[in-house]
Amino acid sequence: MSTAVKPLPPHGSTARAYGSPGRRPRCHCQPCRTVRNRHQKQIRVNRELGRSPFTSPAKAQAHLKELHQSMSWDSLEAATGVWFSNLIAIYQGRRKKIRHETEAKILAVSTPDKGDPGQYIDATGSTRRLQALSCIGHSYAAICEAANTCPNRVVSIANGRQPTIRRDLADRITAAYQRLASSPPPANKHTNRTRNVARAKGWHDPQWWEDYGRIDDPDFNSDAADRELNFHERAALRREEIIHLAWCGHEPEQILARLDNEVSISTVRQIVQEWRTGEKRDRRQVAA
Repeated sequence: MSTAVKPLPPHGSTARAYGSPGRRPRCHCQPCRTVRNRHQKQIRVNRELGRSPFTSPAKAQAHLKELHQSMSWDSLEAATGVWFSNLIAIYQGRRKKIRHETEAKILAVSTPDKGDPGQYIDATGSTRRLQALSCIGHSYAAICEAANTCPNRVVSIANGRQPTIRRDLADRITAAYQRLASSPPPANKHTNRTRNVARAKGWHDPQWWEDYGRIDDPDFNSDAADRELNFHERAALRREEIIHLAWCGHEPEQILARLDNEVSISTVRQIVQEWRTGEKRDRRQVAA
């Protein structure tokens, strides 16, 4: 198998003027000699003035992380003119110093308004959207047609076997979800089977995700969201709600009515008193 040969740098560039040990000799044409002499002169001047040719990679690393949210590495290499391996090393913090020229090339690239279609992104949102469509009866074949992709890929993403996917595919899945989520297919034995299989796997339908609004959040645990709260968790939530209503200016009697008498008036008054004074009562002393 033949490997692609990278084209030579243009004449008049430092890369062509100095060459690369073991790969290409230095060039002796007039433009390359000129740029080499100019570069060596600048090195002497910087040395006499105490200027270092290197700088901290912190700014370049931070900018690379911002750019990589919407640009692939191929696009970054083309936009910066910096070797892919060097970009990766800076991004991962393996470079302790970089040249000023490298920093300038990276900082000169602005963040694009639209993400790179070929960039790999987290597949969490796409996985949940495919699962939600299955929960309301849409078959993989129907989803594939709407998203303009192949069945094997949809099955793999829906079952969580692909942690990342290309941005253009994620956009197509999102567009398909927006079209299909509000229009469940007619009920029949095939759609019923699709729904039953999806719900048996613990997947959630579009309405469930609409209620929570965190379909793209990989840190959101959908299994924990459906877990029934224990006594202490319910008490903590009630306490937060009582304090919020007191902060809004409601009296204890009004708060009790807003809570549908789920707690006693004495509990409401005590929590409001603790919030106003900033001192919590000693329950052990009260019990004694």
